[in-house]
Amino acid sequence: MPKIKDLHKIERPREKLEKYGPGKLEDEELLAILLRTGGKGMNVVELSKKILRTFKKEGIANASMDELLEIKGLGKAKVCEILACFEIGRRFLKNKKTRLIMSPKDVWEACKDFRSSRKEHFAVFFLDTRNQEIKREIISIGTLNASLVHPREVFEPAIRVNAASVILAHNHPSGDCTPSNEDKKITKRLVEAGKLLGIEVRDHVITGTREFSSMKQDNLLKGSCTL
Repeated sequence: MPKIKDLHKIERPREKLEKYGPGKLEDEELLAILLRTGGKGMNVVELSKKILRTFKKEGIANASMDELLEIKGLGKAKVCEILACFEIGRRFLKNKKTRLIMSPKDVWEACKDFRSSRKEHFAVFFLDTRNQEIKREIISIGTLNASLVHPREVFEPAIRVNAASVILAHNHPSGDCTPSNEDKKITKRLVEAGKLLGIEVRDHVITGTREFSSMKQDNLLKGSCTL
C-alpha cells in the first residue's frame, strides 16, 4: 500500500484541499486530513475508507469511543480527534438556520434590513446546490455603478464558500423598481463572468419598500448559464 508521501501531490488530501478547497475533497480525504497518519499496512486514506465503510456516513458522527477503538489502526488519540471534530460541528450547527431561496419574493423578504434605505445597497446571496443560502454579503453601499460592483467582489467570496450559484439584489431608494440601464449593464457583466467561472447568476432582484422586480422574470437576465 503506497504511503501518502509517495502519491503525486495532486492526490494528497492536504495539497488537494489547499489547491481546490474542502468542497472538492471526498469524505475519506477530509477524514484523512484530520487523522494525519494511517495504521500498520495502510495509509491514512485507506484507514479513513475503512472507518467510513464500518460506520457509513450517518453513523460515524454518533459512534462511541469504544466502537471506534474496535477498528484496527485507531488508537485513543485518533479516536479523541474524531469525537472532538463531530462534537464541535454539532455545537456550531445547532442553532444554524438555513434559508431556502426559491423566488424573488424570498429575496425581497431577506433584504428587509436595507430595502427602505435612502442609499443603494448591493447584496449577493451565495447559494448551494439546493438553493439554500450559505451566506449573504453586502458588496457596496452608494450609487450603483460598474466600478463599485466588480465581478471580483462578487465571485471571490462565491468561490471561497463553494457557492453553486448567486442571486444579486439591490434597492432603489426612489421606490421605483424598474431596472435602469446601469442595472442592466452591471447584470450582464456579472452574468458573463459567472458563466466563465461556472457559477450561475440566478436572478437580479431590485427591491423597494413595498414592491420588487425580477430581472429573470422580466427576461432581462441575458446570457445566464444553466448548471
